[in-house]
Amino acid sequence: MLEDYMQKAIQEAYDGIKKGDGGPFGSVIVKNGEIVASGHNMVLAHHDPTAHGEVTAIRKAGEKLGTHDLSGTTLFTTGEPCPMCLAACLWANIDKIYYGCTIADNAMIGFRDQRFDELMGGRKNLPKDYLVQLNHDECLKLFKDYQEMTHNLY
Repeated sequence: MLEDYMQKAIQEAYDGIKKGDGGPFGSVIVKNGEIVASGHNMVLAHHDPTAHGEVTAIRKAGEKLGTHDLSGTTLFTTGEPCPMCLAACLWANIDKIYYGCTIADNAMIGFRDQRFDELMGGRKNLPKDYLVQLNHDECLKLFKDYQEMTHNLY
């Protein structure tokens, strides 16, 4: 079941990169076993550096559920959240995050997450088991496919 949610996040990422919306980052938010929102990176489409896949999904989930408090939800995302997205998940009270590729994988395809993560102090103070890796190989394939596409790096 968890893998099914990650597959939806991967598909969301593919949809976004095929449109040229941004990087290979797709997310879904699940509550009570149902997907309540999905989103992908929209940085290039919206000219908005905060429009990462996780933030896009959080915005949609809040709107759909009519609340800013996403307690009881789980986020599935193709790349380990950058510091901004991780903070947004914590502010939204998301219970747990499953991610595919690591911050180091993000760096391999040209994203600066690792640098910002180091500036912000890393992840040592997160609750135990808040971040869990899932479907790494499938997400690496997504990243490889993205690298082979013509795309704007930002």
